[in-house]
Formats: sequence, structure tokens, C-alpha cells
Amino acid sequence: MCEEAATPSVRRQFAEIGVEVHTGPQGLVTLATRPDVDILLAAVVGAAGLPAVLAAVRAGKTLALANKESLVVAGSLVMAEARRRGVPVLPVDSEHSAVFQAMQCGSPRQVSRIILTASGGPFRSATREQIETATLADALNHPTWRMGTKVTIDSATMFNKGLEIIEACWLFDMPPEKVEVVIHPESIVHSMVEFVDGSVLAQLSPPDMRTPIQYALTYPERATGLAKRLDLKQAFTLRFEPPDFERFPALKLAYDVAKRGGTSGAVLNAANEVAVEAFASGKIAFGQIPRLVGFALELHLTDGFVGEPSLDDLLSADQWARHVLRERIGL
Repeated sequence: MCEEAATPSVRRQFAEIGVEVHTGPQGLVTLATRPDVDILLAAVVGAAGLPAVLAAVRAGKTLALANKESLVVAGSLVMAEARRRGVPVLPVDSEHSAVFQAMQCGSPRQVSRIILTASGGPFRSATREQIETATLADALNHPTWRMGTKVTIDSATMFNKGLEIIEACWLFDMPPEKVEVVIHPESIVHSMVEFVDGSVLAQLSPPDMRTPIQYALTYPERATGLAKRLDLKQAFTLRFEPPDFERFPALKLAYDVAKRGGTSGAVLNAANEVAVEAFASGKIAFGQIPRLVGFALELHLTDGFVGEPSLDDLLSADQWARHVLRERIGL
């Protein structure tokens, strides 16, 4: 349960049939570390998913990860724990699942680059002026995917792709200069891997999250899929375009964070969550989201940045960024 106030009532109603009711972050940790749990599919949006993800890895559970923010905030800790305990981390984001599948065809040392595809969101062809003044309805009008408010707004700013750049660096142990982004409006090619011999391997399928979720849950086996099949009897076009870093500054911020590491990922994620919340509630303009995140990052790097952070350092950076931006916005 997310609403703690409602928990006692729900708990009483379900007690007679033996259903346990948990609440809050500690409730997620309790569920994720139960002895009868084999695999955790982590899909909580935002930094709120981190405690359960870290606890599950420490408990030796296989991790199917859709909560990219866990790696953005604490990739150094989560992946180190996973390696130490031999815990598989299976990506569920469609892009990272595609990379993971393509990488089965070669060893990590044979990879020359990872190419993440992005639909471009609702503002792929918009001018900077149109993006600056976009409304909430505009930002939520995604051309391909149907997602929650936070993720859809992140797709419109391209912060979602920025978070995925950082996630890919941690998941596949790749430096940011080997992770590229290409705009692909059709969302059929979910990502690609280029190997040292020049071969580029891609995973293609209609946009449907059931495919990467199923692959993570059945890995290393494959089961009959539920999603619509790609119909190659019909003519269609696949387009690829370079991203525009001027119109979508979130990408540059993400690359800067991926290169710097430390507590900067926690600040980027927390500042973005606050800025998105402020935009969704009508407190700021759409174009202010990346500027506010950049402001928080710049302030953090001049005072408070930790290069090799502990979990406490990361949580402190997260809370600091939220406080600074809420004060800046007047929330």
C-alpha cells in the first residue's frame, strides 16, 4: 500500500483470508526479500524503488530491472553488490533488453558501441520556442507509447533517454563515450549493438512492453510471446535521425553525469523528479525542467559532490537536491 493511512482498514478487511498487507518503502523491502521470492521485477517509478532493489540484490534474488532510477542514483552500489553475490541483473526497459539480447552474440570486450533508440517523443519536430511553452496535454501526447505521467513527461524532455544512457553504462559496464542515442520514430528497432568487426545487431518488434518483461522472466529460455508480431509482408519504413542536443539539453546533462559519476546521478534524478512534479502541477513552464536540473547539478558540483559515495551519501544528495529545487520553485 502506498497510502499508509488506509493500511489499517485494508489490513483488517483482508485478515480473515490470510492476506498480508504491507506499506511504505519498508513494506517493499519485506516483500522483495521474502524467502519464497526467486526474482524481483522492480518497476516502481523513481528513487523510491532503490531500497527494495538493493535489499533484493543483497538477499541474492534475481533482479529484473525496470526501475532505471536505481542505477542512475546508486549504480555503483547496486552493480557492485550484484557482482559480489553473483546476482543476475536482467534489464526490462525495452532499449536495455534489446541491448542485452544483442550482446548474447559476442563478448563485452567485442562491443565497440551501444546505440539506444529514442522515439523522439511528442516534440521530435517541434521548435525550441514550441518546446519552451508546451502544455501538459502536449507533453503527455506521446506518439508511440502509453505510459504513466512521470515517464511520459520524461520522454518529452528526453530525460528518460538521458536516464537510460546512465543506466546502460552501469548495466553493461560501458563508458559513456561508447553509448550513443539515435532518434527512431517508429519504435520498431528497440536498440542496437555494434561489434568491433562492424556488425550491428538489433532487436526488432512492435512496441509492446510484454516482450521485454517476458524475456526477463523466462531468461535464458524463450516462451511463446503475447505481443503482436512484426508483419514483414507489409511495406514500412524505418527512419533514424541524430538527436538535437540544443532542443533537448537533458541529453547533455545526462552525458555529463555519466562521465562524472559519484553523487551527481542522485542529484540529477531527484531534481528532475521535483521539476516534473512542478510542471505537472502548473508551477513551472515545460522549458524550465532541464534548466532547473542543470542549476541543481551546477550547485552540487561546487559544494557537496562526493566521487565515491556510500548509500548515505547518495540518499543525502537526493534529499539535498529535492530541498534546493523546491525552495527555488517555491513549492
